[in-house]
Amino acid sequence: MGVVVSLEEGKNKQASVKPLVDLTRADMERVNQLILSKAGSDVQMIPEVANHLISSGGKRLRPMLTLASAAMFGYQGEGHIKLATSVEFLHTATLLHDDVVDESDLRRGKSTARMIWGNQASVLVGDFLLGQAFRMMVEVGSLDALDVLSSASAVIAEGEVLQLSVAKKMETTEDDYLSVIRAKTAALFAAAAEVGPIIANTPRSTRNALKSYGMNLGLAFQLVDDALDYGGKAADLGKNVGDDFREGKITLPIILSWRRGTDEERAFWRKAIENGETSDENLEKALGLITKYGGLTDTIARAEHYGAIARDALAPLPDGAHKEALMEVIDFCISRVN
Repeated sequence: MGVVVSLEEGKNKQASVKPLVDLTRADMERVNQLILSKAGSDVQMIPEVANHLISSGGKRLRPMLTLASAAMFGYQGEGHIKLATSVEFLHTATLLHDDVVDESDLRRGKSTARMIWGNQASVLVGDFLLGQAFRMMVEVGSLDALDVLSSASAVIAEGEVLQLSVAKKMETTEDDYLSVIRAKTAALFAAAAEVGPIIANTPRSTRNALKSYGMNLGLAFQLVDDALDYGGKAADLGKNVGDDFREGKITLPIILSWRRGTDEERAFWRKAIENGETSDENLEKALGLITKYGGLTDTIARAEHYGAIARDALAPLPDGAHKEALMEVIDFCISRVN
């Protein structure tokens, strides 16, 4: 195949999740132990499927947000460990279900669980992890935290259905797309960041600040991911470049290129996305149109906009190492393409 659009030039080498990783390291070790424990079952296939995805090398950013946002306000109990594990299980269950819905072959560079064990096992093990997540939420004993995470779980499912309803429809608007990623991705980031201050008994304004931070970080994160699908490297993506195109996903780079194109170019998009004509040759043409109409640069600009909102959400909170680490996560998420 030909040239892939490069997003490497000017990449910020400084931004990193390392400060957050370092601050949450001890607690994350406890979370990882609890993950392995709660993913266990006498039914052999359950830990096999769960551990296949759990051990596949994700950064576990969402549970780290829970741990950091609790520690930021001096929380001293044990609840943050169970809530962080619940957050990771919600995320893992979503990935298992996503791969079935999207018919994905690769996840983080490895064969998806559905390719190894089948769709039914992937869905059912995802359901098992959801059940374990809710058991741990109940054990923490915070109705507010349970409300936030259970609401996020329902919103994620709504986002999945909404994505199905707009799949392969070129009339999908940017607002439709933002509704999908707000539900599918950003809602869990928001919940993960909010439950920390909840169990630390902070004021409502603090909870709202972390919720806003998480929501806007999640939007920025997903926008960058969707840009990377057309401008990243397979090694970084954990999947093949152009997988969104092949699956007929309507993401912002396509929406912008479709709306800005000529009648002839829009006819190409219909043929490729709606009719499933996603050959390597057509992917090459799609990349050219996305470049021509600024689909990637404007998607990244949107991500930077939401990153700025996330920074402003944190700004009034007390300064310290945890706040600095959370700020740097924003830069890290966006610097993957800058």
